[in-house]
Amino acid sequence: MRHTLESVVSNGTGRPAYIDGYRVGGKTGTAQKVKDGRYMVGNYIVSFIGFLPADNPQVVAYIAIDNAKGVTQYGGTIAAPIAKQILMDSASALGIEKSAGGMEKEYNYNDKKYIEIPNVIGMTTKEATKSLKSFKVEYSGSGSTVSYQSPSAGDRILEGETVKLLLTE
Repeated sequence: MRHTLESVVSNGTGRPAYIDGYRVGGKTGTAQKVKDGRYMVGNYIVSFIGFLPADNPQVVAYIAIDNAKGVTQYGGTIAAPIAKQILMDSASALGIEKSAGGMEKEYNYNDKKYIEIPNVIGMTTKEATKSLKSFKVEYSGSGSTVSYQSPSAGDRILEGETVKLLLTE
């Protein structure tokens, strides 16, 4: 069951609750409200229940929002991002470490992607720029060889974020 709920977050309607490096499971909910025995038009309760780590749950968050205004009313679009922030803050406060082996998020065309930073130390500026084509690159120092990079090789950051390189002779 936990595996199935993890797939909801990595591949399904709960994708807005995905946290890179953490195994998150969850389920979205969208319920049309009833009044006097009839469904109300445009009036929903949207929800998301999520937990982490999916393989050994230590934190559970449940978010329910009654009749959200001015937005598309789905649990995945409204409640899941709120749960994501609560789960991230909880993991930080409780010292829950990131874990390997989880499901990778299946990205859609409009999603921002997390990408692992390659090691460019020792490369020329031309080689480093080519290797870091998915990122913005800022250079400092003088020279033509990369002697330091931040963030470090192997770290994962959002596509398009900045990698800083120190150049020396």
